[in-house]
Amino acid sequence: MRCRLCGSSDMVSVMDLGATPPCEKFLTADELDLPENTYPLHLRVCADCLLLQIPSLITPEQTFTEYAYFSSFSDSWVDHARQYVDQAIARLDLGSESFVVEVASNDGYLLRHAVDRGIRCLGIEPSENVGEASRRVGVPTLTAFLDESLATETVHQHGAADLVVANNVYAHVPDLLGFTKALRTLVKDDGWVTIEVHHALNLVRHAQFDTIYHEHFQYYTVKSAMTALSTGGLAVCDVELLDTHGGSIRLWARPQGAAGEPTQRVVDALKEEEDAGLHSVAGYQDFSVQVGSIRRNLMSFLIEAHESGASVVGYGAPGKGNTLLNYCGIRPDLMAYTVDRNPYKHGRFTPGTRIPIHPPERIKQDRPDVVVVLPWNLEKEITEQLQYIGEWGGSLVFPMPDLHSTIGSAEAFRPQADGVEASRPPWEDHA
Repeated sequence: MRCRLCGSSDMVSVMDLGATPPCEKFLTADELDLPENTYPLHLRVCADCLLLQIPSLITPEQTFTEYAYFSSFSDSWVDHARQYVDQAIARLDLGSESFVVEVASNDGYLLRHAVDRGIRCLGIEPSENVGEASRRVGVPTLTAFLDESLATETVHQHGAADLVVANNVYAHVPDLLGFTKALRTLVKDDGWVTIEVHHALNLVRHAQFDTIYHEHFQYYTVKSAMTALSTGGLAVCDVELLDTHGGSIRLWARPQGAAGEPTQRVVDALKEEEDAGLHSVAGYQDFSVQVGSIRRNLMSFLIEAHESGASVVGYGAPGKGNTLLNYCGIRPDLMAYTVDRNPYKHGRFTPGTRIPIHPPERIKQDRPDVVVVLPWNLEKEITEQLQYIGEWGGSLVFPMPDLHSTIGSAEAFRPQADGVEASRPPWEDHA
């Protein structure tokens, strides 16, 4: 494997998660007796440019032409997008004469706020089904994958953008160099590009291994993102540290001729990464040890729950959850089913692990003892949504970054030292 950013062959193993199916390839009932394709999921870091990456074994066309993820089903994510649009309008003085382009615009979760504020915009979304949902809410959307040719054509038809938004897509492109050049083509010489992406500092620091899956080809520190953007003539001017997706960064970049000096926030973020050891290969070497501990704690808990006669179900069917389920080997004997707000997934089964997916109302109907939350990064939102499980003594469990509960007794989920009697599992009180 060669680094897709600098071409180096000096690639160092960080975590081998085995072979898993594509995380968004949810199975229909008719597919349960058919074989599934699986692909190695092996995270490495380039010793030369320090870009974290996995092999590009699945093309974006295989993943995104028909896609199961709709951003608008997360209330907190829609609100996050609204706040961003308001911030960008104020910071960049955007108005009715401005033009905003979002790459990988999904179902219009963000640009619908721009439309509401009278700003001309265009979404570029490769998934046909998701793009159609965007058009239904009034967001002009082009169904296509962004490359340099499409960027040139877009500018010819619509003009260059004052702002190009690329939220949670910069990790999804195997042609990193070409995509970066396309971003530069889309934006005016004095315009802005903002990129939100999961921060590799949090990935490593908190062993967030479930954010590794086949549609995420690379994982960025601020340092490696700056290197990547520079290949297309873009320079990072500012950075925000966000709490989304378990800890993300929002990069504010401009064409190099208009960028100027980076803010103190960029300097501080680089210093924090360096202090964490991530500006050298050595800082990544303990990752697999941390991941192994998370896996053992979760499996011990689920096995104990099973042997105690507790009923255990899941909440959510995100892509990241499928990395966790497959790596840990969780099947319907340990998690009877999971639920999801997205109707597209109802009646389907999780890839690899074949766990049924139902509407959220199933939890109220069955009153399970334990609900394990797979989109753990939405802890506050989901805890508020599922307060009702406390009515029958149920427990709401989050597997990461450490095993804990927000409803029910937390003591039952904490690893016990040798010689210390384990806490009474909460389901024993009402089993």
